[in-house]
Amino acid sequence: MKRFSFLRSLRFRITIILVVIGIIPSIVVEYGIVSSYRDRAVSIRTVNVMNQCDILCNQMVSENYLENPSSATLNSELDLLSNIYSGRILIVDSNFRIIKDTFNLDVGKTMISEEIITCYKNNSAGQYPSSKYIEMTVPITVKDGVGTVQGVMMASISMDEINASVSILEQKGTFLMAIISALVLAVGYILAGVLVKPFNKITRAIENISAGYMDEDISVPDYVETQLITNAFNEMMVKVRTLDESRQEFVSNVSHELKTPLTSMKVLADSLVGQENMPVELYQEFMRDITEEIDRENEIITDLLALVKMDKKASTLNIEMVNINDMLELILKRLKPIAAERNIRLLVDSFRPVNAQIDEMKLTLAFTNLVENGIKYNVEDGWVRISLNADHKYFYVVVADSGMGIPPESIDHVFDRFYRVDKSHSKEIGGTGLGLAITKSAIMMHHGAIKVYSKEGEGAQFSVRIPLNHVE
Repeated sequence: MKRFSFLRSLRFRITIILVVIGIIPSIVVEYGIVSSYRDRAVSIRTVNVMNQCDILCNQMVSENYLENPSSATLNSELDLLSNIYSGRILIVDSNFRIIKDTFNLDVGKTMISEEIITCYKNNSAGQYPSSKYIEMTVPITVKDGVGTVQGVMMASISMDEINASVSILEQKGTFLMAIISALVLAVGYILAGVLVKPFNKITRAIENISAGYMDEDISVPDYVETQLITNAFNEMMVKVRTLDESRQEFVSNVSHELKTPLTSMKVLADSLVGQENMPVELYQEFMRDITEEIDRENEIITDLLALVKMDKKASTLNIEMVNINDMLELILKRLKPIAAERNIRLLVDSFRPVNAQIDEMKLTLAFTNLVENGIKYNVEDGWVRISLNADHKYFYVVVADSGMGIPPESIDHVFDRFYRVDKSHSKEIGGTGLGLAITKSAIMMHHGAIKVYSKEGEGAQFSVRIPLNHVE
């Protein structure tokens, strides 16, 4: 199959199209010229012979040739006409008897043919061209006021001379067509190469990128189409580079986040090992610190595993019909003790009963993260409000709080992995910086959307939209 892969190439197909467009009209023109020449030659030959036959017929009437066919002048003129056009002339009287044959083969014989009968009947000349001969009949009419037909001159003129001329013209036309075809093929191949050159540039540029030169942008502005392709490819490469940078940053962040608790535990452990006769109270404090670091390490690993699961295809979703009102009530019930510690009020606005096809476990985790963040980043005696509404296609959940809000420069990064808005208090607040990334992944798996609105010092609002019916 690879041997014939060129048949599917754009250059080959453009060449074929150009050749077809160039050669077919030339063939049609050549055929038209040859046919027109042949028809014109036959028409001129027929008119010339017909005129001479009319003249001879008039002489026959005036010399009473049908009664006395021995006129030397007329016979020589008939023979001359027959020789000039390489044909044969027959003179037939009213009894259908041949009285003159320039070939001297059928004199005295009776000749009854459709052409002769038609000529007698209609008192008019007839033409019957064929591929080899032009046959014509001319009535010999007496000028008696009635136009009585006394006989018929039947001429059969050879087409050999015309056919020879047409054959020469066809040969020259074929030779010319061969030259035109070669020129069209050459020009078509060159022009096709020029047309596909920008696409070859794109191919080479993509191959360079595949070889590792990912920082290069493609620019082939030769055609609108190539510009669109390169723009789309460059946009894709921006996303790829961004994804690669995000991956590298993620690996770096994971390494840092996992290393920090280990470093703390090593320092604490070294302190315990390096000191003798340490007071029990200090020893217990160090052990509590080590336990906290272990818990933090475990929390990071748990969130990382959850995030990895979220990154898998939506085929891993366990879709079932769930009452969203009950699900949100259960989330608030679980988080109420945490909120009570800081005197945070949890409020619910359910505008209507909502049932949807979702993975309850994943969305429970997502909404739990939103509400828990609202509690953690809130002020004393603040509030977190959850609103639930729906239309015929989607259900909407809004989680708003009265907390510290999000700075403008952080809004575009709140869903990034390991990103923390308030880094100065991250240790006191806790968390791994993966909660909102997990939340967004869970919502995106349900073909939903999440947006954040916030002003620093005025709280934050997360708006979630998810289809009521799951779409694969």
